[in-house]
Amino acid sequence: MTGGPVPTSTYRLQLHADFTFDDAARLVPYLARLGVGHVFCSPVLQAAPGSTHGYDVVDHARISDECGGEDGLRRLSEAAHAHGMGLIVDVVPNHMAIPTPIWHNHALWDVLRNGPASPYVSWFDLDATTERGILVPVLGRPIGQVLADGEIGLDEIEIPGPDGTSHTERVVRYFDHVLPVAEGTESHGIADLLERQWYRLAYWKVADDELNYRRFFDVDTLAAVRVEDPAVFEATHRLLLSLHEQGVIDGFRIDHPDGLADPRGYLAELAAASGGAWTVVEKILEGDEQLPSDFACAGTTGYDALRRVGGLFHDARGTLELTHLWQHSTGDLRPFKEIAADSTRLVVTTSLWAEIERLTALVHRICAEDIRLRDTTRRHIQRAIVALLESMDRYRAYIVPGEHAPRAQREVIVHAADRARLALGDDADAGAALDIVVALACGDEVGSAGRTDTPDRGEFIVRFAQTCGPIHAKGLEDTAFYRYNRFIAVNEVGSDPDRIGVEPDDLHDHCQRMLRTFPDSMTTLSTHDTKRSEDVRARLAVLTELPAEWSQTVTALREATLAGRSDRVDGATALLLWQTLAGTWELPGSPTARITYERLEGYLTKAMREAKVHTTWTEPDAEYEAGVLQLAADALASEKVAEILEDWTRRTAPAQRAAILGQKLVQLLMPGVPDVYQGNETTDFSLVDPDNRRAVDHAAHAERLARMTDGARPDGVADEKLWLTHRALTLRSERPDLFRGRGTTYQAVATTSGHAVAFARGHEDAPAEVVAVATRLASGLAQRGGWGEASIVLPEGTWTDRLTGREVPGGPVQLAELLTDLPVALLTKETR
Repeated sequence: MTGGPVPTSTYRLQLHADFTFDDAARLVPYLARLGVGHVFCSPVLQAAPGSTHGYDVVDHARISDECGGEDGLRRLSEAAHAHGMGLIVDVVPNHMAIPTPIWHNHALWDVLRNGPASPYVSWFDLDATTERGILVPVLGRPIGQVLADGEIGLDEIEIPGPDGTSHTERVVRYFDHVLPVAEGTESHGIADLLERQWYRLAYWKVADDELNYRRFFDVDTLAAVRVEDPAVFEATHRLLLSLHEQGVIDGFRIDHPDGLADPRGYLAELAAASGGAWTVVEKILEGDEQLPSDFACAGTTGYDALRRVGGLFHDARGTLELTHLWQHSTGDLRPFKEIAADSTRLVVTTSLWAEIERLTALVHRICAEDIRLRDTTRRHIQRAIVALLESMDRYRAYIVPGEHAPRAQREVIVHAADRARLALGDDADAGAALDIVVALACGDEVGSAGRTDTPDRGEFIVRFAQTCGPIHAKGLEDTAFYRYNRFIAVNEVGSDPDRIGVEPDDLHDHCQRMLRTFPDSMTTLSTHDTKRSEDVRARLAVLTELPAEWSQTVTALREATLAGRSDRVDGATALLLWQTLAGTWELPGSPTARITYERLEGYLTKAMREAKVHTTWTEPDAEYEAGVLQLAADALASEKVAEILEDWTRRTAPAQRAAILGQKLVQLLMPGVPDVYQGNETTDFSLVDPDNRRAVDHAAHAERLARMTDGARPDGVADEKLWLTHRALTLRSERPDLFRGRGTTYQAVATTSGHAVAFARGHEDAPAEVVAVATRLASGLAQRGGWGEASIVLPEGTWTDRLTGREVPGGPVQLAELLTDLPVALLTKETR
């Protein structure tokens, strides 16, 4: 659903102090030559000091000063529009930063100083009237010890205001942390003064148990914002909507809408305020989950496409051998389902326990106030809530207080309850508590008649839904995905580590469904949130085709590094290391150098701590981490390891090339609006953030593109991917009628080989104007001796491959002839 201009494509840029609006504006001519439709910016509002990503907003009324301010954003917009391009910006409605010092967020500072009297108190999802105040968990030790050592004191500092003025203010200081002092409390001793504030200064470890504000996942420094309040929505969106009305901004990407009280209502309000601007939502769809049809947006940001496109180049037949390698290396015979359950249970009982406590207290209060529910104990309520949350198979259900729950959304809760009952076993009292929790989550009448629309019951519907997402994300993506390293290419946002391989028919069905539902949804292969870049995943795809050879390679790598290997290094982390090296090693035809130790160190440290098996962010095990990092250093320094990986890369390079080019072609030509993440128009071997936010050498890409547009042939896979991206994006810009909206068509094109996938794009009057052909499972194809007599049946007419310039007749065409130079073809129908 969209009423504004639909981009032909987008190109994502990560903005920060070292890559500003003006830097982006200077890049616009290159992006225009590349064929990009709209520039897509990371969040542009004022973020916390030193932010490198912009999702830690502190001021909704200002465009980022570090990035160039509003004038800089306008210059970028003008440059884009002058080249026939639009501007999309990332919007963060769910949370604001709690920066250091906090006064950078003047709204939150005002709430901490004035409590319920603050005009901003309705902004944040907290209760400023609680007995001990708003928790501020920043102390390095328990407060009694900190006070005894005199580490907290009073200070007087100059605080700048949002209007550019400044004033002197008395503050509480704890090293770099400063907090406001409530009026009339300045004369008290420090301990008594702290008792009289609207906040509670506390030891950082207290947050997991007693945090009393909603946050983004388990990040204490990101406080949730209540955009469901119309006044808060208006205040936090006023600037961006004004810039849209003025034509500076053309569309929006919405960050984490599942954290909102009512995502459907928020999108409806945004659509009404923006006149239906093209808007996509960062919604992760699990399994066969579909985006609700009544969401007022153009679709998702594309993780549903990522899973299917990437899986097209995985051979499901390799699953058994890869599983054997995993089990032999780790001794872990559990299926991923059990590992995921353990991971979810861990985050529920640790970093997200405060959220469980809040839900439990709410349901216990509801039961205590209703005589028919009063005998439901707190212990059984908590068991039921935990079991239900752990059994959810997606981010949330969409149920709104006071509205009838849609059947499909109710079924999400009911099916989770069926799984929860198995976990609760024979505990009849916990089962009865589960019935109550399910009824409350669905907005059903339970207990005394007529009690369905009380404030507490409405709050539970919202808070339960808002808690599902963090538990699902932290348990799966940020824990289990770092534990189960059988085949890390499917350990990806929106993907399933238990599922390897997607059949062409599954892709075709998905594309047809997109045209019927959200034809202008975004598609993607890499984002700032992916665990590894599209090309790293594509390079690893060959593991599924050659699992036995990969197993032998792992054995050789293990033996080559055995001498210096610490006994603490576990098999799961070693497998992660070997796959990471295989996916980031030098690839013939790509100028990208092998991964450096500094990059690998940062990645492995994050991976180890996210796994939470041997070490964590809060309790790091220095000896274990040192052992793993020494293995990584030894591997990078070893000539034998280099020889093994170079041999593996040389033998599998053709299949890696086919997967890199094939998945990019499919993404760029399938239904939807393709997004290209910065630098991924050519080969990019980045890992999880912050690695994927490194500076991109756009000038080198522009130079290579200019050389090819002047007539030079692509030189290697990096050039080939750049040329493919340019030709596909340019085609979309030249012929938007073939790619935008429900009037376009998509149909599978018949081939006589399972190693080729092909489809045609067009419109209702001419359903086959473009044909995309990609090679899949190229290693298996080579083992069979190549294409042989395999063919594709092209629609009638004369076709030109926009990648090579070769003309091809319609009808049966041998694939060996069509794909002589490249493993992909982009065919357009000639008009005579």
